[in-house]
Amino acid sequence: MLAQSQREHIDHVLAVAQADSPATDPIRRSWVRCVREHGLDPTRPAPAHIVERARLREHQDQIEEFLGVARTGMEQLYKRMAGIGYVLLLTDAHGIAVDFIGNDAWARELKHSGLYLGADWSETRAGTCAVGTCIVEQAPITCHHTDHFDASHITLTCNSAPLFDPTGGFLGVLDVSALTSPSPRDSQHLALQMVTMQAQMVEDANFLRYFRDRWVLRLGSAWSMVDVSGEIMLAFDADGLIVGTNSGARRALRPLSGPDGALLGRPLGDVFREGMDAIWRIARSGFAADRSALSTASGEVYYGAVLQPRIAPQPARANDSPATVTAPALERLAGDDPQMKRLIAQASRLVNRPVNILVHGETGTGKEVLAKALHESSQRAAKPFVAVNCAAIPESLIESELFGYTAGTFTGGRSKGMRGLIQQADGGTLFLDEIGDMPLHLQTRLLRVLAEREVLPLGAKKPVPVNLTVVAASHRDLRKLIAAGSFREDLYYRLCGAILYLPPLRERLDRDYLIDRLLAAEGAEMGTTATPTPAARVMLMGYDWPGNVRQLRNVLRFALAVCEGSRITPDDLPAELMGAGAPDVAAPLPAATLMASPDEAALLDAALRRHRWNVTAAAAELGICRATVYRQMKRFGIVPPNQA
Repeated sequence: MLAQSQREHIDHVLAVAQADSPATDPIRRSWVRCVREHGLDPTRPAPAHIVERARLREHQDQIEEFLGVARTGMEQLYKRMAGIGYVLLLTDAHGIAVDFIGNDAWARELKHSGLYLGADWSETRAGTCAVGTCIVEQAPITCHHTDHFDASHITLTCNSAPLFDPTGGFLGVLDVSALTSPSPRDSQHLALQMVTMQAQMVEDANFLRYFRDRWVLRLGSAWSMVDVSGEIMLAFDADGLIVGTNSGARRALRPLSGPDGALLGRPLGDVFREGMDAIWRIARSGFAADRSALSTASGEVYYGAVLQPRIAPQPARANDSPATVTAPALERLAGDDPQMKRLIAQASRLVNRPVNILVHGETGTGKEVLAKALHESSQRAAKPFVAVNCAAIPESLIESELFGYTAGTFTGGRSKGMRGLIQQADGGTLFLDEIGDMPLHLQTRLLRVLAEREVLPLGAKKPVPVNLTVVAASHRDLRKLIAAGSFREDLYYRLCGAILYLPPLRERLDRDYLIDRLLAAEGAEMGTTATPTPAARVMLMGYDWPGNVRQLRNVLRFALAVCEGSRITPDDLPAELMGAGAPDVAAPLPAATLMASPDEAALLDAALRRHRWNVTAAAAELGICRATVYRQMKRFGIVPPNQA
């Protein structure tokens, strides 16, 4: 009977996978992927694959801190479901079961079926299944009996829900499965609901653990429940900037996200009509009964409670309190740009704090320049600043470069050994650029250095104490690297005591300041001075700058080298800038320059286009009143598209 059902199942899978019409549901989409992309053959059932112990340990190490939180949630769920024959699996983002709870009496059958610790339930290995397909779809899913691709699994019923890390990266899957179950697929509705709810509880518990040193705003539609079960949670820092969102917040507040679809880095007060003052009032009120509601810009109303940081900040010393810290090196990084002003204010408060800093930003935004400014503004300024580009050092050399080695460790090495870069940064700042490119095995060693504050050179038997602050940087999304298994989650947590986001040059409103400052710096180095003509400045301001500040510096260096006299004209700029300054891409000049420039019509038109013809927003950007904008529009014949 089973053989007959397997043959019928195989025929059905092949018919769907080979059909011309697109699959409309996740199970059939998975069948198509299994055949067309993964090269799996349903006529050749494969036994469950259990990874060897060493490889399992590697996968567990990647999410070691999360495992403790998840285990508690799994035990709570198992108490409710064990009596009806279910077992629980927790997998990582690759589909490897890194934790398991089941009935020992069924151990043999469970292991044979793959419902066991170390089982590989990735879609590429096991075909359509609750875990593997949940990883692809990143949504709760039931895979019941003949939903499975592999005919050897059609007696199983499995329900999975995705788990996301505190900053939105995919983390793994929580799964409840059974060896046998009733035939109707509807019998799994309650199991799916339970695993989905428990996955959210585990995720939120991990969120609160991760952001235990930050403020957390919990929101709910019911006032009476928000203190104990806020379905929406946003973590924010002392400046009111959002540093983390749970899944509920990402779903509910998606329409309010920025142009990149993310809330991270945005002022929390901008999300609600009542502003940040109302959130701080809620924080002060504690559990008071007169808590006010918060309304979003799109009209949704929530009740809120604010959790204070559960880890007390390090006590400030008199000589490094935020009010007394002066940071000219940081202040020189930006002009009148709101994003950069916030970043510099944050950085100024962090310079003497015992926290590691993670800098995110596109290539060329000036991550190393920011790291140097942090160092120069701190009490460590007289100590070494050691920069390491993890992507530039060959993998065969990076271990000895970072950790150093003792005499006789290498043939051809220095006779007295070598102090590694980590040890050279003792007392100062170690800057790890492109940390996402550090090999996995060295991440483990670096984690130990950060945790134990000591380094063990290659060939040495005794570790050397080190006292350093680490500033790491990456243009890559480290959360995606964690999900892909190429970056350790626990190292990520060690590095991001604070996160600073460097905006790309195209988003900055202080480009005019940067042009002048970089021209002065490059001119001093080259022994010349020059200033751009209004037309050249329009081109510089209007260019999109895909290479960011690094590209701007190179362009200005080129212009200084080729210009005649003290004026940089459009002819002195590289060909790649030709066309910049057209209405669709031009960027605003300061108001005084704007109103005196012959290109003011193009600049005004560009500002209006950027703000989708919102006159108030364009006026604010240009530093002029709305009446002036309307007057200039009439003067230059600028007409919105809906009035053309």
